[in-house]
Amino acid sequence: MASMLDRVSARHRAMVGPAGVKGTFVEPPFWRLDALRQALLGSGAPDREQIEHEFEGYVAGAGKANAVVFSCNYARLRVFVDVQFGWRDRADGQLGPFYDSPDLALLRRPWPTGSLANLLAWMEMDATYAGNSYITWCDDAGRYGRAARGPGRRLVRLRPNWVTLVIGSHSEDPYALDAQVVGIIYEPPTSGVAGVRTQPVLLVPSEVCHYSPIPDPAARFRGMSWLTPVLREIGADLAATEHKAKFFENGAALSTVVSLDKDITPQQFAEFVDLFKMQHEGPRNAYKTLFFGGGADVTMRGVDLQKLDFKTVQGGGETRIAAAAGVHPVVVGLSEGLSGSSLNAGNYSAARRNVGDGTMRHLWKEAAASLEVLFPRPSEAAELVPDTRDTAFLREDAKDVAVIQQTRAQALRSLLDAGYEPDAAVEYLRTDDLARLVGRHSGLFSVQLQPPGTEQPSDDTPPEGGQE
Repeated sequence: MASMLDRVSARHRAMVGPAGVKGTFVEPPFWRLDALRQALLGSGAPDREQIEHEFEGYVAGAGKANAVVFSCNYARLRVFVDVQFGWRDRADGQLGPFYDSPDLALLRRPWPTGSLANLLAWMEMDATYAGNSYITWCDDAGRYGRAARGPGRRLVRLRPNWVTLVIGSHSEDPYALDAQVVGIIYEPPTSGVAGVRTQPVLLVPSEVCHYSPIPDPAARFRGMSWLTPVLREIGADLAATEHKAKFFENGAALSTVVSLDKDITPQQFAEFVDLFKMQHEGPRNAYKTLFFGGGADVTMRGVDLQKLDFKTVQGGGETRIAAAAGVHPVVVGLSEGLSGSSLNAGNYSAARRNVGDGTMRHLWKEAAASLEVLFPRPSEAAELVPDTRDTAFLREDAKDVAVIQQTRAQALRSLLDAGYEPDAAVEYLRTDDLARLVGRHSGLFSVQLQPPGTEQPSDDTPPEGGQE
């Protein structure tokens, strides 16, 4: 099935003539892009998908303004970046040992001063605030995508709120069952420099790593930020923080009511209010003794933070934000996570395992599958998978791995003593499939399984009917 991009590209080549022929006019790349975009986005063209919210609003209003969101994001990030990736061949539904390839050098050093941890950090940040992360190649000659093969070839981030997914199908119906992403348009805003035109970039899906760990249920191909379901909780936490600040600004009390004599003039009232605010409002004037005359009466109303149970109110919102992020409050260090006996070894170990097995392994697998697009596979059976053997956050799991290995070693010994072929026994333990042992018995048994009174022939016993 020829895609719409192929058909438009063929029509474009027919209009401009063969490339490389002297005297032939060749359109600049952005002219060709305009033609493609007009065909893609015009009448009867595929639908488009972009992130559904304001990217800057999420970053400024949640990430940079809310300590809980930042802490949850940072807790995810510092674990997410501590991983390596390698190739493993899948055979009979099982993955083999890790191995490397020269192409993965670009993954470990994505740009001259960057590392794999830097790349993963950008992917996590974009996935948090936009629900999507996009990575492709470029070089020093200004080429991008698979055309970037010159000096300075490196990986680059596409800012997610400047990316549009173009969706098409064989019937050009964006809602058809065979609809798929046929193009990715990266269109930064105009730079504002006189005489400089910001050129949109058109890429095909095989040229872009699209990392979107949480699918958007209202879309088909884009992801969703984990912040979206807890926007109200974030707003409530910001309001609670502001309330706490106002509490200390206003004399460490929620409200102070001053009643004046009914015969006081408006001018005297205004002067009294100004004087009172100057002498008694703000944290520096807290707990000062109030002296009034002329019939003024002071009443303290409201409750203090302890009566309001402020810690519980704010802590509940923090926990819900952490739950949406997929990180346990104990791991983040939030108030409810630090209360009581939550920091004992057993609780922290359970919280760590909840984050590692329930959140991070999912994110690592999604990242590996997304990054695999950028690197040629060494073989048809090869898969890019996360290598967590050196991940510090999962180091305690090494004890469990050791116990599992010891149990498997004991099972292997039992199978060998029972007379099964070594390779068959290993295949059974690797696949958990008893059928691997069928027809793979050597016919020999350990001495413990021989009938009573039966003796094993010694090595120096001559065969029956023979001579020494």
